[in-house]
Amino acid sequence: MACGRMAAKRKRGAAAAGQAKRARSAPSAGGPRERSVPPQENSSVPPQEYSIPPPVSQGKWKNKERVLIFSSRGINFRTRHLMQDLRTLMPHSKADTKMDRKDQLFVINEVCEMKNCNKCIFFEAKKKQDLYMWLSNTPQGPSAKFLVQNVHTLAELKMTGNCLRGSRPLLSFDPVFDREPHYALLKELFIQIFSTPYYHPKSQPFVDHVFTFTVTDERIWFRNYQIIEEDASLVEIGPRFVLNLIKIFQGSFGGPTLYENPHYQSPNMHRRLIRLSVAAKFREKQQVKEVQKLKKKGTKVLVKEDPTEVVFETPAEEKPVEIQLVKPESKPIVKDKKKLRKIQRKKQKKLFRTEGST
Repeated sequence: MACGRMAAKRKRGAAAAGQAKRARSAPSAGGPRERSVPPQENSSVPPQEYSIPPPVSQGKWKNKERVLIFSSRGINFRTRHLMQDLRTLMPHSKADTKMDRKDQLFVINEVCEMKNCNKCIFFEAKKKQDLYMWLSNTPQGPSAKFLVQNVHTLAELKMTGNCLRGSRPLLSFDPVFDREPHYALLKELFIQIFSTPYYHPKSQPFVDHVFTFTVTDERIWFRNYQIIEEDASLVEIGPRFVLNLIKIFQGSFGGPTLYENPHYQSPNMHRRLIRLSVAAKFREKQQVKEVQKLKKKGTKVLVKEDPTEVVFETPAEEKPVEIQLVKPESKPIVKDKKKLRKIQRKKQKKLFRTEGST
């Protein structure tokens, strides 16, 4: 009985709900339903206190630059941290697995095409101590090869500066980049790679740090600074590294050479010169030791007597030679000093007596 009552109640509820839905969906007798419009507010009424702000990014993402950042096998921990720092600073970057050393560099163009990237930063490690960086515009080119020196990562520096993750940076270039043609080409390559595209989905609409590229000692010095809002001063964030240009190629990761740095010295040549300088110092020391040994072994030259040495010599007076014919008296050996004194006193008394009697 209880089950029958419950089923009847369910049927009644379902029928009532169906009638209500039909009444809502059916048009009114007067014609089609119109949406209720709220009454317009009078000018005397103050505006609402709370309002929904508009979206931050109101534009459209047009510049779809994507940068692939990866490396070859054999890199050390410092290079791995540098790659991670660059990926953090560049929201338009992508990552990939390490490339095998045996593969040719032209394979990177295919990897960029699969990853839908048109720019590439590739770190190539050699001899587990030399680090090279390739900056390329894939697949047409141009590309540039650098030797990376003096690498300092974010975790290593521990600077006081800080910036918002994904914010868009300013790019500051040395005036030298506008004077020489090869530096102008590198400037355009740096702008297209390191600048975050406008309205990128992963970027933040703030500009709170600046990338600086300075040319000193025929090298490009990279620094990252925070812009402080109060007085627009700069505080370094990191990372920092130095790029020594080797060559600029017309194609992507190869092709005809557009520019070759005449001031570049390979790390192998640098280490060879250091070894030669150390060997030269050691050879000098050995030669000095041999000269000293020859000096010691050589025959000593006898210097002739100088006649002027006898000028200031004064001959001593000759004393006559005395010959003793009488044996000297033997002195008594007395161990006790008191007895010796007594004997001496007795002798003196005898002398006084003999002198008095005479």
